[in-house]
Amino acid sequence: MAVDSTAQTELLTLRRIEKRFPGMIALDGVNFTLKAGEIHALMGENGAGKSTLIKVLTGVLPLDGGEILLDGQAICPASTFAAAHLGIRTVYQEINLATNLSVAENVCLGQFDARRVGLDWKGMIRLGEESVAKLGLELDVRRPLSDFSVAIQQMIAIARAIAVTPKVLILDEPTSSLDSAEVDQVFRVMRKLKDLGLGIVFVSHFLDQIYAVSDRITVLRNGKLVATSPISEMGPQDLVRHMIGHSPSEETPIEREPTASSVKPEPIIRAKSLSRRMSVDSVDLSVGPGEVLGLAGLLGSGRTETLRLLFGVDAKDGGDLEFNGKPLTRWNCRKAIRAGMGFCTEDRKVSGIIPELSVRENILLVLQARRGILGPLPKRQQQELALQLVKKLRIATTDVEKPIQFLSGGNQQKCLLARWLVIEPKLLLLDEPTRGIDVGAKAEILQLIVELRKQGMALIIADSELSELLRVCTSTAVMRDRKILQTLPTSELTEERVMALMAEGNV
Repeated sequence: MAVDSTAQTELLTLRRIEKRFPGMIALDGVNFTLKAGEIHALMGENGAGKSTLIKVLTGVLPLDGGEILLDGQAICPASTFAAAHLGIRTVYQEINLATNLSVAENVCLGQFDARRVGLDWKGMIRLGEESVAKLGLELDVRRPLSDFSVAIQQMIAIARAIAVTPKVLILDEPTSSLDSAEVDQVFRVMRKLKDLGLGIVFVSHFLDQIYAVSDRITVLRNGKLVATSPISEMGPQDLVRHMIGHSPSEETPIEREPTASSVKPEPIIRAKSLSRRMSVDSVDLSVGPGEVLGLAGLLGSGRTETLRLLFGVDAKDGGDLEFNGKPLTRWNCRKAIRAGMGFCTEDRKVSGIIPELSVRENILLVLQARRGILGPLPKRQQQELALQLVKKLRIATTDVEKPIQFLSGGNQQKCLLARWLVIEPKLLLLDEPTRGIDVGAKAEILQLIVELRKQGMALIIADSELSELLRVCTSTAVMRDRKILQTLPTSELTEERVMALMAEGNV
């Protein structure tokens, strides 16, 4: 029987939640409530605090301040096991199940008393059947998990989470690897669980899905609560504004760079119907010398995935890719670098810098790799090259032999740009080039992009800051749900129009 929304009780309450890490505040006085029989969407861009809030709630991280109430009682889970015992279960984006075991065994993992001698096979099969039946599934729980599709495996992960009936179910990107039919299947399960009285926290980057299944939305930004509202009172454009952090009218006027000539140059790179399952859907784009293409879109729209395909980090499933007029086959990063392509990833700490190496070594990493072990540069020449780039990019360091980990975030980012500029690429891909750096460093990097464009380099930039894209790009492609909706000259765009496309899919 469905839960009467007017009689919903407050199931979970988080008050003034704080979590600090060295040098940053991840959660700053966040409040959050979840009702019984409710699907509550938790939204926010990268770094907003969603994952940290979930980790605090489920006992992965300790609280630094605030309180958590479950059914009106204060709780402080010290581990995920303790949270599960209290009735708080989580299903993550990555399906953490054992495909070599049966469905029943996967459902029962961690459910039985570890002190028990031997396995209660009949009890496991019974619990497995009862759990999948709650989701409306009819399948043989004795079969190996590997026999089933990704969508069924995702629902078996949910079945495991509700095997011992929880009070709160957290679904963290449960649909990210599913097609539309499989998403509908998961949504039917979510609605069924909602009708049984569970409180569901739903994290997703797909706006259509949020509006299809949620009752309320809470938006976090930079570790703070921005808004909580019933779904009917927060339209997609309002949601996008809350996530990005401003209304377009609050922005200062943009001094636009000259747009591209009406005579388009021959493209350096051209993609036609470029696709990768659950990553990018039939993307068309082309960029020539002296052009800067911006990729605008919310997290999960396919911006980063498009850059990874272009650079050969991921292999395409379909479509055609050309570089300098030549078809690319069996494309990979090594071939991309040799052809004259560079790629600055969005996470400089994880996949960019090598902290223990010096500024010099980080800057010359790609050049040395391209020359090979038989063509090393003499150290004196290395130092001269590094010093030239440090001066050109105004990298603040007293010594190029200093480990790069001791530089500021902005100066580390400049070093990564220097790494690619030293090989003089024809095309440079930049993923969030100004994320996590101060205002002064941002301005310098944006000015460098303009200078590179004027020198004839082609660039493709994925950036969540719309004002930055509209300032430096000659054209902008708006992405949503893993595809490009529209590509327009930047001179024809305003932040309002871009945000409308991102939110609604049309203008």
